[in-house]
Amino acid sequence: MFGALAYNQEKVDNGEAKVLFSNKMLLNEDGHFSIGECMRSFEMQMPVQLSTQKPILHISINPHPEDVLSDQQLSDIAKEYMQKLGYGGQPYLVYKHTDIDRHHIHIVGLRVDENGRPLNDRFEHRRSKQITRELERKYGLHPAEKKERTERPELKKVDYEAGDVKHQIGNTVKAACYGYRFQSFGEYRALLAAYNVCAEEVKGEINGRPYQGIVYSAMNGKGEKVGNPVKASRIGKSVGYEAVQRRMEKSGKVIKDGKLKERTRKIVAAAMRTARTRLEFERELNRQGIDVVFRRNDSGRIYGVTFIDHDSRVVLNGSRLGKEYSANVFNDLYSDERKTGIRQEQQPTHQEQPDFASKETLVSGVASVVDAFGGLFGGASGGDEPQDTASQKRKKKKKKRTRRID
Repeated sequence: MFGALAYNQEKVDNGEAKVLFSNKMLLNEDGHFSIGECMRSFEMQMPVQLSTQKPILHISINPHPEDVLSDQQLSDIAKEYMQKLGYGGQPYLVYKHTDIDRHHIHIVGLRVDENGRPLNDRFEHRRSKQITRELERKYGLHPAEKKERTERPELKKVDYEAGDVKHQIGNTVKAACYGYRFQSFGEYRALLAAYNVCAEEVKGEINGRPYQGIVYSAMNGKGEKVGNPVKASRIGKSVGYEAVQRRMEKSGKVIKDGKLKERTRKIVAAAMRTARTRLEFERELNRQGIDVVFRRNDSGRIYGVTFIDHDSRVVLNGSRLGKEYSANVFNDLYSDERKTGIRQEQQPTHQEQPDFASKETLVSGVASVVDAFGGLFGGASGGDEPQDTASQKRKKKKKKRTRRID
């Protein structure tokens, strides 16, 4: 309850939202009240004994950006929606959010009756979709299915100097997590790094019980973490550990069934044949809407490569495209540049797609993050595995010789 109310109240405090109306709430009619007052009002109407762990309802209704609706129309839509879904007689609050171009509403209410039992929620998702279709037709709104096909989440690079970093990270992480498909945490991290966000898994124990989570941090142009980290729980469950795991599982099936690798593989193969240098390779991919992230160790060896296809909205480690696109292949392909120390010229900003990350930022910046955090994009989760350096191989050979002498 507190989390749902606090999320909306933070928007109100920042001038990014307001309360449209409340239903059966013991509150002042002027719309000015605190989280504590809202919680007390809900608790007074919620039995002590509950037969469900989820007594709170938190729903977001998002019209198309071109559907300009008045506060009265949004209020009417909220009332009708709640009535048809079976919650019309419940206590609830309706907030209007204006923090993005698409003005939308959030509804927070009780989903249990006076005896603490949940109201009928069978096929709730299916019924909700049917209700929204009816409301679209009644109010002449854009169909949701059309919106899903044409509208992409707004994905912007985090700018630490601009302030409000937590809000920036939250917007970027949500857009990345649900705007792209990825099959490993390493691919997810590579995507976020392109937008100045570092994602790290955290594991431990509390009172003998293991826990897993994700911590997000802002990064500067050099790929270094800046500012305080933000726990996923402070952003929302939708970008927490379990949600990201589910996203990875679903992405694998969608990528396979939709043959989403094919476009990326075809473009990468063509660029490998025509590009004479790594920089030319990156530029050719960038021209066709694909970013590439190379991960290198201290000696400059490429041990990982990830492709971010902004057209297919997929993130793919090179090895997923085939052995001929693995890190070892690219290391051999561009080994002469590394040995001779050819200096790479600065990558120009991509004019057609201003939100694309600069290649020099991705390559040098991400590499520094890898060095600082012990292989941030390591292949443990299904990507390219780091390879032994030349010095490591010499040490192994020396140990073998020593054993034979003994």
